[in-house]
Formats: sequence, C-alpha cells, structure tokens
Amino acid sequence: MNEGTEQTTVTSRVAAPDAPAGPRHPTRARRLGTRVADWWLPDIPRSRVGIMRAVIYLFLIYDILYLRNDVIPHGYAPELYQPLWIGRALPLPEPSVGLAQTLQIVIIVGCLIAATGRLPRLAGWTVALCYFEWLILSMSFGKVDHDHLALVVAAFVLPTIGRARISDHGTTQAGGWAFRCLQVCVIATYFGAAVAKWVRNGAPFAWGNSAVLTWAFIRRGTDLARWSLDYPWLLRIGQWVMLIAEYLSPVILFLRGKALYLGAAFFLGFHVITFLTLGIHFLPTVVCWLAFFPTEKLLPRRFRPE
Repeated sequence: MNEGTEQTTVTSRVAAPDAPAGPRHPTRARRLGTRVADWWLPDIPRSRVGIMRAVIYLFLIYDILYLRNDVIPHGYAPELYQPLWIGRALPLPEPSVGLAQTLQIVIIVGCLIAATGRLPRLAGWTVALCYFEWLILSMSFGKVDHDHLALVVAAFVLPTIGRARISDHGTTQAGGWAFRCLQVCVIATYFGAAVAKWVRNGAPFAWGNSAVLTWAFIRRGTDLARWSLDYPWLLRIGQWVMLIAEYLSPVILFLRGKALYLGAAFFLGFHVITFLTLGIHFLPTVVCWLAFFPTEKLLPRRFRPE
C-alpha cells in the first residue's frame, strides 16, 4: 500500500512538468497585444518620413493660400463668426484681420523650416497649433470640409517623430506610429462619410436609392457628367458602388502589396472622377494617401535605406 502510494507520488512529480502550467488565455492575450502593438508601431524608413514631411508642409502653404484662403476676408466680418463646438469649448481668439495675417505668416515660415527637417518639433508644433486655429476660423462661417481631417492630423503627428530627413538611413517606430495614425484618418474620412449618410437618411443603405448624384449633376455637373442624366439607373449604380466602398474602406488598412495598391487606385480614381464631373478635388485627403506608399523607392539609390 505504501509502495503504491509512494510510486504514485513519484510518478506525479515526474509527470508534473508535462502538465500545463496554467490557462492559455494570458498567452493568447499577450500574442494579440503584440500583434496590435506591431500594427500600430511598424518600423518605416526615415527617408519616407522626410519625404512625407516635405510634401505635407509644402501643401499646407498651398492650402492656406489657395484652398482655405478665406480666413483674412473673414476677419472683416467677425459678427458672422459662429464657432464650431471645439471653438466654443476652447478659449480660441475670435477672427480679426491682424490675427489672420499673423497666422498666415507664422504658418508659412514654420512650414518652410519644418519641410527641410530642421527644428522638427518646435517648427512642427507651431505650425500644427496655428494651422488648427486657421481651420477653426475658416470653417466657423457655415461650411465644414471633412477632406481636411487627415491633413490636420498629419500636422499634429509629424512633430512627434523628431529628426528624420530624406537623406537619412535606418528606420523609426515613431514615424511608423505617426504614419499609422495618418492612414487611419484617411480611411476614417470615407467610413465617416458612410456613417453620416446613414445618420442623415435613417438607414444604412437608404442613400444608395436616393437621387443625390442627379441633383449634384444638375446643380454643378460638368459637360462630362450631364449626359448621364438621361440614364438615372446608371447614377444609382454609381451611388451604390460609392456607398459600399465607403463601408468597406477600413479593409484598406490591412491590405499589403498589390491588393493595397488596387484599393488605393480605386479611391484615388474616385477622386479623379468627382473632379472631372463635379469639380470636387479632395486634394488634402489625396495628398495624405502618400502615407500608404513606400515613397523612398522613388529616391536615388544612394538615399534608399539598406
């Protein structure tokens, strides 16, 4: 009896290392956490950051001079200022000609400095804050453009990267995080548009059966668009394609290689069509699509990361 008990005890001790140490859920959770962290913090070449930084800051100058160039004129009519919610929540200054001119000068000078990769944090944060105020003043007079979502986020995440120039080698996780944030906001522009259609129409797919494109082509359609008014069924198909693509747009965030390029080509092609038929360009969003591409491969070989 004692021998059997002793033998059983010895056997249990020998078999104990082979038994599971505990539940496997923490291991799976850690793996999931690692995958999420790897997705949010990819290593990207510093030269890619340098290219994106130059493009974004130079485009910001173009934006305030040609696309959102109404801030200085708004300064002459401050009584029409109806601040957005964030303008009411934060103690932001009200529009004036002097404020608008100061913001314009600071943004232009800051962008020229930041585009070279110098003083990336000081110049970058200065531009981000001034550009944010510029957009609040621009969009608090009755018109809000959602095509600037990714661009304003780019202005705020680029300063977090630190030094990274076009000629730099090596990789950066800080740049990977900033680019991922930018990618998410690009896609949120489309998915948010689908959600807005849902809220406004009271059903997730009601917009597809509406006459929005017909109304838009009648109101502001170009010569390339007016012929389609004779084929309302074709416009309805176009609406359904647009709506489904907007709902499925988050898939782009998880695509790689040719699949990613095809998805990007679809949405960029959509913007080309809307510009040719309606004169709507969405340039701020289009520029931010560069965050999805390995732009460093366009550089001369001596500047490419090893």
